[in-house]
Amino acid sequence: MSTAGSLARPLAAALLAIAGPSSCVPARILGSNVANLFDSPLPVPDKVREPRRPEARLAVLWVGHATVLVQIDDKFILTDPVFTSNVGIIVKRLVEPGLDPEDLPPIDAVLISHMHFDHLSLGSLSLIEPKVRSLLVPLGGLVYVPNYAFDSVEVPTWTTWQQGDLKVTAVPVSHAGYRYGLDRDWMVTSYTGYVVEYHGIKVYFGGDTAYARDHFEKTRARFPGIDLALLPIAPVGPHEYMAPKHVDPAAAVQAFVALGARRMMAIHFDTFINSTDAFGEAPRELRRVVAARGLGPDRVFVPRHGEQRVLIAR
Repeated sequence: MSTAGSLARPLAAALLAIAGPSSCVPARILGSNVANLFDSPLPVPDKVREPRRPEARLAVLWVGHATVLVQIDDKFILTDPVFTSNVGIIVKRLVEPGLDPEDLPPIDAVLISHMHFDHLSLGSLSLIEPKVRSLLVPLGGLVYVPNYAFDSVEVPTWTTWQQGDLKVTAVPVSHAGYRYGLDRDWMVTSYTGYVVEYHGIKVYFGGDTAYARDHFEKTRARFPGIDLALLPIAPVGPHEYMAPKHVDPAAAVQAFVALGARRMMAIHFDTFINSTDAFGEAPRELRRVVAARGLGPDRVFVPRHGEQRVLIAR
């Protein structure tokens, strides 16, 4: 272990001891991140090197966290891209990206759900800049986006951005739009979900959201027959601390049902330490909830980092 690492672990232990087993959640999360800071992320074996799937009408590849490469026919959409080893100062990846940025195809649209560092990664956007055609952000979000070579567009709720036959509509979710904490009082609109439509296929991306039945039902009424919902399943707990801004596995399944989607893919778990969850806890709990509700893996699935699936073939 490095000298820095040997110092980090006692500091982490002290933070966790101060936080206690059930109080001061931010301190517990901070302590876990300090302990992880000098560890190497888990490798992803057998990464996909050519993600274009000519046989696919709809394919998805989970890079990690909220980053998903979505292929609909000849179009490619990338959600909340994070390819860097860290987000912010001390939050380090637990698992390396499931796809290397140099292996990305040309991206028609990058969708940013909100401004938090683990969703809007400026370093990652710089890495993929030559491959991106357009960047979509929620209302007010462009204030945080530097000038890149690609187009950057704000998409207010229920507004549709269109590029040829590709349509992306911003839809309501329940989260927070600030980036630094100090800006929470005025960054009150900069979070969103999206519905992507192309050639009759519809994909919902929830980003980060709490359970808001009204939002999901309005989206369902506007976009019936969603083919795939990309929904976060973590943090799991502590419930009373996380529920105002996040769905847990049970609430994610409720959101899936309220959206009326045909399939749900779990995202936003086991990539960064942003809660007190144990590694693997969120997918285990999701599988329990899915089994209890009688939903099979053909309806709700948990991807591995780097896993690509063809959901609709030609």
